[in-house]
Amino acid sequence: MRKTYAHQIKSVASGSIGEELELEPGDKILEINGEIIEDILDYRYYIQNEEISMVVEKKDGTQVDWEFDKELYEDLGIEFESGLMSDYRSCTNQCIFCFIDQMPPGMRETLYFKDDDARLSFLQGNYITMTNMKQHDLDRIVKYHLSPINISVQTTNPELRCMMLHNRFAGDIMEKMQMLKEAGIEMNGQIVLCKGVNDGKELARSLRDLAGLYPQMESVSVVPVGLSKYRDGLYPLEPLTKEDAENALAVIEEIQREMYDQHGTHFVHASDEFYLLAERDLPEEECYDGYVQLENGVGMLRLLIEETSWALEEMDGDDRVRTISLATGKLAYPYLFRIAEQVMTKFPGIRIHVYAIRNEFFGETITVSGLITGTDLKEQLKDRELGDVLLLPANMFRSGEEVFLDDISCKELENALQVPINIVKSDGQDLILAMIGEERENGGLLHSPYEQEG
Repeated sequence: MRKTYAHQIKSVASGSIGEELELEPGDKILEINGEIIEDILDYRYYIQNEEISMVVEKKDGTQVDWEFDKELYEDLGIEFESGLMSDYRSCTNQCIFCFIDQMPPGMRETLYFKDDDARLSFLQGNYITMTNMKQHDLDRIVKYHLSPINISVQTTNPELRCMMLHNRFAGDIMEKMQMLKEAGIEMNGQIVLCKGVNDGKELARSLRDLAGLYPQMESVSVVPVGLSKYRDGLYPLEPLTKEDAENALAVIEEIQREMYDQHGTHFVHASDEFYLLAERDLPEEECYDGYVQLENGVGMLRLLIEETSWALEEMDGDDRVRTISLATGKLAYPYLFRIAEQVMTKFPGIRIHVYAIRNEFFGETITVSGLITGTDLKEQLKDRELGDVLLLPANMFRSGEEVFLDDISCKELENALQVPINIVKSDGQDLILAMIGEERENGGLLHSPYEQEG
């Protein structure tokens, strides 16, 4: 007897097919086209058809069978109580580098949840270890041709991966990725580099193994391990030194040269921290292959430089007068300082104070702006000259909300510092416009430097 699922409807959009079928909140979807709907992947796959048969359990417990036609890929306008139409899958590993294990106690509960859900890899771009995936899960990825799948590889050495993830079932990652390659599933990989563990020869081995999965393995990022000050009782990892960064870049750049000569792609990319730690200039824009690993901190600073330079070139300076401030992490500070200087050169009446915030909350080895808390901002910016407005990057805030990691709200910080705060969104153009006191026309792009002509 096959397992059954009942997915309760939360809302039905006005004017939708769901409304025409008189579906209501509280009704439950049982089957579509004779198939049991396990979760959101099944639902999205089966509603793509033009001819639909559907079994619904009404709120009073009666079952209704519907058959109807619709446009190909047309949505039914239904929202379910659970976004994935099932429980989120948590991580079954105890990775030696896991940042969640390095969080201080007393923070909101959601910050301690470790997701490792293949569906979120496809839907939201999350990276997964694949250790909690059974053959059924892999078969569904192949059946629905879900791409891309983003994979936290760490190492392709089976024994070492079992150790790093503290999971005896973690060693078959190459077999799983090979299966996806043969099915034509696009993948991206990530390696969190830990000193004395998966660096050196192990890093070279992993990158060569992953290069063997090209072109289905489209890109790989290498990022340094993040170490907070809350590591009591955890694996004794050490922060990377300048020499470690130089050695890692040497391995990465060798693979890049080989892949570029053979395939015209750099394939593997080091995150920005490696270049700063090694005291090396950032690569030029063309080395990032279209910024394919941007979400892993690969090329973020180069993209910011290119976007702000272009935006300033398109502007005519004037004599407007204003004083503002900008706070960021230590990683981006030198670049934002130079950008501020360029703005002040073009607009002599503008004064910009750029402040590098030490991460006292998690520890000073954490230098990215996305992990800066309201507490550190409040303590380090009090009594500083902040001017007419304080600019803060959007990645300091919880997604979709104006709240920092430590639950201090933007409004609380404004009241504490007695200055308005402008949350700067997506890109370099936003930053330049915020610095000079303007907004994008109609909330959209003034122009994109990456538009193709003709």
